[in-house]
This record gives sequence, C-alpha cells and structure tokens, in this order.
Amino acid sequence: MKSPLLALFTILIDIILPVFIIMMIGYFIQKKFQLDLQTLSKINIYFVVPGFIFVKLYSTDFALGLLGKTLLFFILYVFLLFVVAFLVGKVLKLGKAKQTTFSNSLVFFNSGNYGLPVNDLVFKSDPFAMSIQVIVLTLQNMFLFSYGIFALQSVKIGKLKAMLAYFRMPVLYALLAGLGLNALNIGIPDFIWVPANYIADSMIAIALITLGAQVAQFKFQLGNLSVYVSMCVRLIIGPMMALGIIYLMGVEGTTAQALFIASAMPTSLNSAVIAQEYKSHPDFAAQIVLFSTIFSSITVTLVIYFAQLLF
Repeated sequence: MKSPLLALFTILIDIILPVFIIMMIGYFIQKKFQLDLQTLSKINIYFVVPGFIFVKLYSTDFALGLLGKTLLFFILYVFLLFVVAFLVGKVLKLGKAKQTTFSNSLVFFNSGNYGLPVNDLVFKSDPFAMSIQVIVLTLQNMFLFSYGIFALQSVKIGKLKAMLAYFRMPVLYALLAGLGLNALNIGIPDFIWVPANYIADSMIAIALITLGAQVAQFKFQLGNLSVYVSMCVRLIIGPMMALGIIYLMGVEGTTAQALFIASAMPTSLNSAVIAQEYKSHPDFAAQIVLFSTIFSSITVTLVIYFAQLLF
C-alpha cells in the first residue's frame, strides 16, 4: 500500500499537473496573442458544453435516482454555502454589493473548465462518474443562467425578456435531449452522432485553454483579507460541508467520491463575470478566482486522496 505522501504526490503528478499544464498553455497563448475571450466563452457556452452534456447523458446508463440524489445534494450544498456566505459577510462587515460578490464566489464553483478534466483523470474516463460531474455542471449552469442572467438583465431589459433569455440557453435543452433520448432508448443516426462526439471530445482541451486565457487577465495582488477568507471557505470549508451532506444522505462508492471531489473545485470565473457586469467589486472577484484556482492544486489533491480513502 502506498504511503500517504506518495499517494498525494501521485495524485498531484497524474491528475492535477496535466490540468495545470494545459491551463498554462492557455495562459501563455493569451499573453502572446491576446485572444478574443468573449468568442472563446461563447464557443464554450453555446457549442462545446451543450454538445458534451448531450453526448455524456445520452450515452451513460444511469437510473433517474442518480439525478435525484445529485439534485438533492446540489440544493443542500448551495443552500449551506449561501448561509455561510451571509454569516461570514456579516463578521467581515461587507457592504451589500461586496457581500453579493463574496456570496457568488462561494456558490459558483468551477465544475466545467476545471471539474470535468479532474473527474476524467480521477475516474479514468468512467462514464458513470462523468455523468455525475455532468449533472453537477448542468445544475451549476442552470443556476448561473437563471439567478445570474435574470438578476443582471431584469434591471436593463425587464423581467419577462430576462426570463426568455434564460430559455435561449442551449445547456438546458442539451440536458433534456440527452436524458429524454436516453430514457426512451431512441437511436441517433451516425451523421449526427459522429460530429456530436467530436464536439464532446474537444471539451476538456478547449475548456482548460479558455480557463488559462481568462486567468491571464487577472493581476496578482496581496493583502485583501476577504479574498483569503473566501478562498478558505470555498476550498476547505465547502468540501467539509459536502462531506457532511454525503454522509447524511447515505451516499456511497463512486457517487460519493464524485460529489465530494466536485464540491472542492475553485471559484468559477463566472462569479468574476457577474461582478464585472454588476460593476460590483470586479477586482475583488478576480482576485478570488485567481487565488482559489492556484491554491486548489493543493486542496483538490487532498480532497481526491480523502475521497479514495473514505469511500
């Protein structure tokens, strides 16, 4: 049996390092060529992520009970994060705008650009484990594009148009189509299935290149206590709460491991995007994303180790 130190080193080298290598390629490409990040984000949101979600949910055998368990876990986890964010914000005496940005940094975690490749490497492309991560990603996207877009747009274009904007997001339809066609056992012709798989196969590389390019925009700054607190809650307290929920729900095996690891991801770049749109402390939000992404190399390694040890 491997010693704990050797096991942690193996996880760091075999799982975390490959993720950061592709991220660093994206980082240096952005520094060199100044990519159009809006275009990259649109390719991810409107093309690659929906294609990936559709293929994985269609091609995976899982019971609807798994969807229910993952949904219940997600609701409980996000609720607890909101509560912790509110209480910590009061202790730190954050203003209303900064409190919103702080809460978003905890509630929106990077289940896509970061979570998918980590899941793929940890579970060696196991379709069952990946389906759990895909469900978490989809719920995160639905939450972001309902709460996020509605909150942002309702002031500018009215509540009805904001709601209609949400229903134009392809992630929701990719989820419904993947689950529906899977449940009904409806075949997909090769002229659709082959390009769909090509799209899905491109997901991880494009997502990590995009993540690295986006991180390249942020400037490294020290001395903001709220940033460190957010990072600690997201990377340490968050997984501990998730572990409690998993035990409370009686989830075991691969499902428990996948949910625990999914909960440990750093702050999503979308929280910084929302802060920018709100003009609500965007520099603060960007620093949280930067610090949590860097230090997640340590904390995610530890969570993967304990996931394999506990379940």
